[in-house]
Amino acid sequence: MRDVSIVGVGTTPVDKHWESSMRELGVRAINEALLDAGVGRDEVDSLYVGNMLSGKVVDQENVGALMADFADLGHVPATKVEAACASGGAALQAGVKGVMSGLEDLTVVLGVEKLTDVCQCEVNEGLAYAADQEFETFHGATFVSLNAMATRLYMEEFDVDHEDLLRFSVNAHRNGANNPDAMFQSEIDLETAMDSPEVADPLKLFDVTPICDGAAAVVLAPSERADEYPETPVEVSGIGNAVDSVGLHDREAFVEMAATVEAAEQAYDMAAMSPGDVDVIELHDAFTVMSAMGLEDMGFVEKGEAPAAAREGRIAVDGDLPATTMGGLKARGHPVGATGVYQAVEIVEQLRREAGANQVPGAETGIAQNIGGTGSNVTVTILERGD
Repeated sequence: MRDVSIVGVGTTPVDKHWESSMRELGVRAINEALLDAGVGRDEVDSLYVGNMLSGKVVDQENVGALMADFADLGHVPATKVEAACASGGAALQAGVKGVMSGLEDLTVVLGVEKLTDVCQCEVNEGLAYAADQEFETFHGATFVSLNAMATRLYMEEFDVDHEDLLRFSVNAHRNGANNPDAMFQSEIDLETAMDSPEVADPLKLFDVTPICDGAAAVVLAPSERADEYPETPVEVSGIGNAVDSVGLHDREAFVEMAATVEAAEQAYDMAAMSPGDVDVIELHDAFTVMSAMGLEDMGFVEKGEAPAAAREGRIAVDGDLPATTMGGLKARGHPVGATGVYQAVEIVEQLRREAGANQVPGAETGIAQNIGGTGSNVTVTILERGD
């Protein structure tokens, strides 16, 4: 098995791209990543595309072939990877395995999603496809209502104030203000978050992520060849992927995500690291309670202690647990199938020392958690500065 490095990255800003189609967004990200890596299209061996809702929202499947065609990549094998909101992370790990195996040398991984071409009700219906159709969706449960119940239980289980959960959102918006790709580039204070409209008791508007569009891409190559490319290589040191029951009612525990725990253990073992070795943490903060559980399930704090870590400023860029350093899903935005690839790009920027005002001093390692469903499919990826 070969070591694998990210040698090029590219993104589009996350926004409501009324003027652009899904294919246009995807090709822009691919073009930027190839340019960053300094490679030509004819050098690409394969393409993996993370996407969740193309069939539902833009009436388009066969997305791998579509993107390879419009990016002019020739006849390379191209595959769509779907794992709900973890599609981007799953596509990244599929690409890593391809290069690791030796069957592929130069692989492009794209995450892309276009959600704003239809009404929000259709998007919400599509997102609910990742829940348990017979036992949750059929009875009217949505991801917002499921996470509202999880939030209420978490608050009661650990005697947590809602405002301490909302500090994750305040931190995300503080970081997003310095990210030119972020959908929301303005800070908020805790009072604003607490006074925002209620979405589903106890969730407020600032507990949840926006519906948006975006694309992100990375170029993967064997680490042994990383010095052939112009930018500082970032090695994929560890990967993990695990699943849990799709429906919450079948879980052994409701205030942790067993799939995150398992995926993190796999990634730490492969990287020969522990949480104390990680400098940058990209949480899947689709809901503030997911931020708290993610920080705990990956071993950075004990169960129930994540809100206190947020209150104490530990998750800030200059804290000892810098999280969602470029705005996370909350402020950068959550184009669902692309999110896992955006996270990888943002860690690469940190490890290359390209994160600007959000730079974590001396960052050498980073971890990305990408969640599908309400924790039913999770990828955890550890990246390490290659030099």
